Amino acid sequence: MQRARRLLADRLRELAKDAGLDGKDVAARCGWHPSKVSRISTAKTQPSADDIRTWCHACGADEQAEDLVASLHAVEGMWVEWRRMERSGLRRAQQAVLPLFERTHWFRSYSSWFVPGLLQTHGYTEAVLRAVQRRRVSVDDVADAVAVRMERQRVLHDSPRRFAFLVEESVLSNGLGDADTQAEQLERLVSVSALPNISVGVVPTRLGRTRMPVEGFWIFDTAQVNVELVSGHLTLTRPGEVGAYAETFTMLADMAVYGPQARALIHRARDSLV
Repeated sequence: MQRARRLLADRLRELAKDAGLDGKDVAARCGWHPSKVSRISTAKTQPSADDIRTWCHACGADEQAEDLVASLHAVEGMWVEWRRMERSGLRRAQQAVLPLFERTHWFRSYSSWFVPGLLQTHGYTEAVLRAVQRRRVSVDDVADAVAVRMERQRVLHDSPRRFAFLVEESVLSNGLGDADTQAEQLERLVSVSALPNISVGVVPTRLGRTRMPVEGFWIFDTAQVNVELVSGHLTLTRPGEVGAYAETFTMLADMAVYGPQARALIHRARDSLV
């Protein structure tokens, strides 16, 4: 995201250079303090859409303004705080990703916190979203949000699509919901792992691992990565960034166990509930 901001700043600086203007000239034409021009041109301050239009006008490059504003919006779209995304409730946030899921054919998901949404049972989803709602969302539309997430799971049964899920072993016993909720969810993991287009890997908790757990993320085809952090949601589309997460996924996948070994860990977690 910072690199994208620098690229935007570079383009604005180039406009001034092409117009034969230095920072003081741009400031004078825009009616700004020179320090504002300096902060924008060095990516220390992100310009507003109006700032960009004013800058372009000062440089005689009005025709480039909207393209640069679009670049600004792309930068802003990379990072969204949960409070902003969920301010009108959880249902809207769940609906927002439906088009992305519908156009994706290859899904890769890694989670160190909880079972990925596409594999969740109704009860587990309700426990997850209720915990979110109580912590940071004033609107209580959990039931509607759960329904949307359950509907989204239909993509699992579209045979052209492929899914690779990785979870840390700790996810199998994270304490979300009651014992019945946990048991149902663990059985769900076992059942979906038998589907031909789905792989479920569990990264065991053991000594000598070569890669530490990281933040939860999704890779959609080879085009986009969504990263879930404590404070917000990050969208990455640059090939280098997508590639870095793809490489991390491969390394974690190499550490995971599958098939009978994965099911043994899942059954052990289920048995520990008794």
